[in-house]
Amino acid sequence: MPRFRQKGMLAKSASEDLFRHTLSRLPTQYARLAYLASLRDANTGVYKHHGLSSSFGREEAGTALRESHEAVFADWLALDLPERYDDLLKYLAGLEPSRAETTRLWLRSKNYLSCIPAAASKAERELFVFDLEALLEVLSHEGDGVQLRQSS
Repeated sequence: MPRFRQKGMLAKSASEDLFRHTLSRLPTQYARLAYLASLRDANTGVYKHHGLSSSFGREEAGTALRESHEAVFADWLALDLPERYDDLLKYLAGLEPSRAETTRLWLRSKNYLSCIPAAASKAERELFVFDLEALLEVLSHEGDGVQLRQSS
């Protein structure tokens, strides 16, 4: 028999439900960002989540997903570079293949661009891409025996 949450057990809003039951359980900011970006249809820009839509309606669910994506993106940008490095390192630790291979693939494919919300400003987009690509370059060469020069 399928199990459904009774209406009384639901959060007051789709945003609250999304955070309480999903986002709060993801271990890193980047994991949250990637998850929310994966719920956006690349062709239409519409966010879709069956469970939220069933509980709160398509419009409220879509709004909650879009607003959460924008908020998590802003939270990522608010981290300083060492915090972003640590966060990304933790995220990549759970992926296969190796971190170096994954980061090189990301740099070639630029799939991380899908993490940028549509409402992001040009400056936010540029900051995200510049910093993420710098972090990926560093991570892609760690363990290769390559010494990265530090500027003096």
